[in-house]
Amino acid sequence: MQAPRLLPVILCAFSLLDSIRASVVPAPLFTDNAVLQRGKPVPVWGTADAGEKVSVTFADQSLATTADAAGRWRIDLAPLPASATPAELVIKGTNTITLTNILVGEVWLASGQSNMEWAVKNTYDAALDIPASARFPLIRQIQIAKKVSDSPLSVANGSWSVASPATTGDFSAVAHYFALDIHQFLDVPVGIIHSSWGGTRIESWLTPDALRSDPAFASVAEDWAKALASYPEAKVKHDVAMAAWKAEQAAAKAAGQAFTKRAPYPPWGPGHHATPGGLNNGMIAPLAPYALRGALWYQGEANAEKASEYHALFSALITGWRTQFAQGDFPFYWVQLANFKAKNADATPWASLREAQNRTLALPSTGQAVITDIGDYNDIHPRNKKDVGRRLARLALARNYDQNLAASGPVFAGAERDGSGFRVRFTEVWGGLRAPLNTLSGFELAGEDKVFKPADAKIEKDTVLVTSAEVPAPVAVRYAWRNAPVAGLFNNEGLPAVPFRSDTW
Repeated sequence: MQAPRLLPVILCAFSLLDSIRASVVPAPLFTDNAVLQRGKPVPVWGTADAGEKVSVTFADQSLATTADAAGRWRIDLAPLPASATPAELVIKGTNTITLTNILVGEVWLASGQSNMEWAVKNTYDAALDIPASARFPLIRQIQIAKKVSDSPLSVANGSWSVASPATTGDFSAVAHYFALDIHQFLDVPVGIIHSSWGGTRIESWLTPDALRSDPAFASVAEDWAKALASYPEAKVKHDVAMAAWKAEQAAAKAAGQAFTKRAPYPPWGPGHHATPGGLNNGMIAPLAPYALRGALWYQGEANAEKASEYHALFSALITGWRTQFAQGDFPFYWVQLANFKAKNADATPWASLREAQNRTLALPSTGQAVITDIGDYNDIHPRNKKDVGRRLARLALARNYDQNLAASGPVFAGAERDGSGFRVRFTEVWGGLRAPLNTLSGFELAGEDKVFKPADAKIEKDTVLVTSAEVPAPVAVRYAWRNAPVAGLFNNEGLPAVPFRSDTW
């Protein structure tokens, strides 16, 4: 007697399952409010039932394809002109998906660790810039959800947000200020794909292929294997430490006392963000082949203690990402480490990391924003993110958008002995060298003993004459070679000189 009553339910269930199985689904980057890249082919892709016909309609284009045996499909829209007029992107299979408020402009990928992740609401200018963002609805960001994976994923979660007082506070500050300058100079929509995770090492962001490409990276796999082997014991110790920390926290709360002690850091192990290639698999691979103009990168603090490895790793990251997105040598711009004392202001690991970043400029279409003048001696997260974003924007505006702007501060071009000192030559002087702080600090000289001493420096046209009574016969000169240098050399455009050294000791 129950069968006739159950039959409609069963048929409905089968119908629903069939609908779900056959539904066309675009990649998660395609949501309402998205920005598409202008001036180059625009891939639109996703999944459907095997053999299902899929069409994509946007602007005056309507193209179709058939999902392959695995249910994957892709359609490349022809290059589009910039457009600030909201449009619909229609994706149709057995079902129809209509995405609204789609713009066409400039799209940049922003990634790195906590300083890229740092939100607008936590910057010096938040009180003014968050309300002001109501005037810039053509600026959008999509925040990619944090995800570690042992293999490349095809899906990453996130949705596009329009800049507004309700949303901008949570935007990546560096990326937002970059986008703001690009938008105001070019008067086109700007979209930022933000995929960052605080405290992460560069090894986690490399493609698995890149990690396997160089025998020099074998130590990365070895270190991770050791971490996995020791994880069970380390996990037990961490659990004990965490329980003690929670007990201290509860006791402090009960006593009405402030509690600022940090929670114990979890050990490396399965699912940890230190997994080599794990963040690329989970947070970069799913984004390809979305059409981009370029990428922005702010990372390195977590690798400063092993700066000697960074150049090779960073070069492999850039090359690997370009291969993933298959859009040629797209612009890749990064932020050089700020001035920060770390464990010791006079130590030099951060200087060595900056040098590794500087060496990576040998790759085509790369550039760096130097910020040794606007960091925070006591805080690894300087609150001034506006100037950081604007300096990255200068690179893009000058090199990719034909704007006559200085993209860099003075760059070391060479040094020769001049009497008892060194005369240092620079490029990128842009109207002359300047010392706006009225003291040209940061220069050092060393003699045959290879011991550097603080030196006096004097600007003479486009050169700096460096001398020291303590080093009458110098053989090497360096500048801003500290974790937290007090460096005073700029060009006439107000951009700081790039730290350098003439020796290779």
